[in-house]
Amino acid sequence: MKRFDKERLLLGFAGPALALLVAILLSAVVLLASGKNPIEPFRLMIDYAQNVDIQVLIINQWGTYYLAALAVAIGFRMNLFNIGVDGQYRFAAMVSALVGAKIALPGPLHIFVIVITAMFVGAFWAGIAGILKTTRGVSEVVSTIMLNSIATGLIAWLTLPAQFGVQPEGSNNLTTGMIPESGWFPGLKVNDLAGDIYGFVFVAAGLGIVYWFVLNRTRFGFDLRATGASESAAAASGVDAKRMVLTSMLISGAVAGLAGMPVLLGETHTYSQSFPVGVGFTGITIALLGRNNPVGIALAALLIAFLDKASTALDYEGYPKEIATIMQGLIVISVVVSYETVRRYGLRRQQSRVGEELAAAAKNNREEVSV
Repeated sequence: MKRFDKERLLLGFAGPALALLVAILLSAVVLLASGKNPIEPFRLMIDYAQNVDIQVLIINQWGTYYLAALAVAIGFRMNLFNIGVDGQYRFAAMVSALVGAKIALPGPLHIFVIVITAMFVGAFWAGIAGILKTTRGVSEVVSTIMLNSIATGLIAWLTLPAQFGVQPEGSNNLTTGMIPESGWFPGLKVNDLAGDIYGFVFVAAGLGIVYWFVLNRTRFGFDLRATGASESAAAASGVDAKRMVLTSMLISGAVAGLAGMPVLLGETHTYSQSFPVGVGFTGITIALLGRNNPVGIALAALLIAFLDKASTALDYEGYPKEIATIMQGLIVISVVVSYETVRRYGLRRQQSRVGEELAAAAKNNREEVSV
């Protein structure tokens, strides 16, 4: 491997590693400031995560986070900031749960219809922002934030008993009705205590491979990365930048729609007011930490899932569970700072190397002239 490739690889790892280290140090400072042991919470979480049932929870959470982060990363590759993943994910989960509860089909076909519905709804919701950007120049940041709020209102209205919702007897919770067992995605049973690993987790892992292949080994992936780097340069090479923007938003939304499938098809089998929220925003953190790389995103999703599930142990020992939430916020800040630090260092290294090569070339020219 060439020296340049080695340096680029090291710099690629340096950003996330530095961000994580800074986040841990800042979290320790927060603990010290509150009069707590700065090391004990991390040890408690690591010990707690050694339980098999907690490991299953972490893996299941990983599947949801990984899909949400992939959806965000697709937008990032196009230089698009799809903040609407959370709304796309929730709206798609609600509509697909509603469809799944209303139809009766054989097992595999039932699951297929639910999954396709989720992808279509997610793509449709993200496509609104894509159309607004390509036809009216509306920033996807503004439009997707607004669409998140609209999705919340639509979900609340559609799940009313007067519309399509179902209110279980003796409960104040509103649901879309229970999906028949033919629409449940089979999981991997660990044991009676730990429960099952969602089957859709393995689908999420497969989508990571598809993401890498399409992005790095296909013409579409090249066009997407080229347009994200420079729309004018991509247009000069014959790429329709507006079409790529809309296509990327549609694909990002479709993947966001899948983010609700691990929980919906593997556990709840219905959409209700207790369905997880904020997943899309967590996906932004994970995509940033993973630098839009499928392997990096996988590791970042595992870290965040670990912080979510293992932090329960802190309550038992008198530590505030919010430490994990603080650490996640610090990771976001640290990512921005550390990546910029590493980028500037890499730029200085590159300039220094170019200067050395130019000096060496000038020296060789002088020696040839003197001869």
